[in-house]
Amino acid sequence: MNAIRRAEERDIPALLRLLVQVDMVHHRLRPDLFRGPATKYDEDELRTLLRDGDRPVFVYVGEDGDVLGYAFCILQRREAHPVMTDILTLYIDDLCVDEAVRGRHVGRSLFDFVVGYARERGCYNVTLNVWSANRDAMRFYERCGLVPQKVGMEMILDGGDREENPGENPEIS
Repeated sequence: MNAIRRAEERDIPALLRLLVQVDMVHHRLRPDLFRGPATKYDEDELRTLLRDGDRPVFVYVGEDGDVLGYAFCILQRREAHPVMTDILTLYIDDLCVDEAVRGRHVGRSLFDFVVGYARERGCYNVTLNVWSANRDAMRFYERCGLVPQKVGMEMILDGGDREENPGENPEIS
């Protein structure tokens, strides 16, 4: 039976494999920013992360026991801010579905699980960032009910040692 549970140390090899998949999605969209193939955490960093109660990592495990997806989350408490209200947010730092099983509702199951987790903890909202060039991810999150909260913008300046100008990449425009 498929299940979603907290990630454990035994899941680290699968998490590293999926982190490379995420990096490669970003590398294909923005080779000017993402090196590819790489992971944003190494094995030791993941071990530490899995013990952090404010940074839960959930995995979707298939019937055969394979990790088919993950959600890296961060509980963020904002208190005593001079302008903003006090709230607890669950930030989804990264959500990945193994490319071999995309389209089989693994991502939606993970997202719904994370939302339930956030509700249980009394969170005000669930937030995440998505690269605007990642149109598939944008559509997925919109179908899940997310709406833009704020928009980050950039201007790429001429010069530097970059070979490609992402403004000229048809995948990005």
